[in-house]
Amino acid sequence: MSDPRQGEGRKEALTPEALETWRRSGLTTTAAQALFQTLAPIPCEDMLGTWDGYGLPTGHPLDGLLELHGWRGKRFRDLDTADPLLFGRGRDVRAISPALLPHALVVRPPAFARTGLARSAVRLVLPLLATARPAARLRPLVFAGQVSAAMVYDHLPIIDHFRRIEHDRVLGLMDYRDMPAPFFFLLSRATSFADPDLVR
Repeated sequence: MSDPRQGEGRKEALTPEALETWRRSGLTTTAAQALFQTLAPIPCEDMLGTWDGYGLPTGHPLDGLLELHGWRGKRFRDLDTADPLLFGRGRDVRAISPALLPHALVVRPPAFARTGLARSAVRLVLPLLATARPAARLRPLVFAGQVSAAMVYDHLPIIDHFRRIEHDRVLGLMDYRDMPAPFFFLLSRATSFADPDLVR
């Protein structure tokens, strides 16, 4: 996997070109963690709103899997009301309860999970997992020596840590107790859908 870092300065660490290179070619987990630590912390209040999301590959079992099944991003209604998983196609977007997902399959997704048959099955099941109830909260937490916004899941051993790239883009690191390595993802202020589009 290549290293898209363009220089040592923070401003050059994650340019749009570098992010696109990461998205296409991947990074090692070690390089991604080092990059994450170069970024500035972000206050919880700056995370409020709806965000588009996509994964950034590091050889993690979840690389590309969430998007394959329709993951669209995250929503933070207020500091105590967060929706970690927004799924859907087009403008039909729903908040999904993470607690209802089969986590044995999430932690070690089988090869079958990437097949067309699996996609069809997930498409049928997702409406049954939709919820209007929040599933996480925003809290300032210390991670890698800095205090920054983090999303703490209500019913799962997962914390998503956030660092600012610029005002409308954030790098996320999912720390899941049952996985040996973190999962990285990019959040951008939502443009492909907005709160009125969410099916409640």
